Amino acid sequence: MTRPRQERAVRTREAILRAAAEVFDEFGYSAAGVSKILQRAGVTQGAMYFHFKSKEDLGRAVLVEQAAALALPEAPAGLQQLIDMTLFLGFELQRDVLLRAGVRLAVEQGEAGLRDFTVYHMWIDRFRAELDAADERGELLPQVDAAEFARVLVASFTGTQLMSDVESGREGLPAQIAVLWSYLLPGIATPAALARLVVDVERGRAML
Repeated sequence: MTRPRQERAVRTREAILRAAAEVFDEFGYSAAGVSKILQRAGVTQGAMYFHFKSKEDLGRAVLVEQAAALALPEAPAGLQQLIDMTLFLGFELQRDVLLRAGVRLAVEQGEAGLRDFTVYHMWIDRFRAELDAADERGELLPQVDAAEFARVLVASFTGTQLMSDVESGREGLPAQIAVLWSYLLPGIATPAALARLVVDVERGRAML
């Protein structure tokens, strides 16, 4: 009896989280009323407050769990994997509503009443792991600071996807990420690494 109840609770939480992501993505945090989320999830107010204490709590969950369902590579492998991963994220932002809503909330934290840098730390750490692997493989120029560039990359990626959203609903995002890399790579990669690295949108699509 306990296990079916637990499984039902997990499904209910997932339904609420996805509904909240859809509403946050569509309307933004301020216009995302709890009633809209409950209607979209098909649950009662009591069910929501069992899992989330408030709309702010729900927004923080979407923010922090934005990448929970992503199939990212488990082991760092260097610059090629980092390039492919960012292209993959470009495609995922077109189709994954939890990721998209989480990114929107990360950018609109002031409006949402949140001050949470956790998700930025998460992406900085994930990108830095690939950069550390690249450094061990001799792919980075001597002057490159992996921790510093990881922050630069997260900031650059965030700005690129925001501009793409405004311009085309992120339709051209993967191609714009490829252009971003064409300018960034000469500043961080050794000539030998640069000669073998491939910036190909289709490699990112293949990770889907």
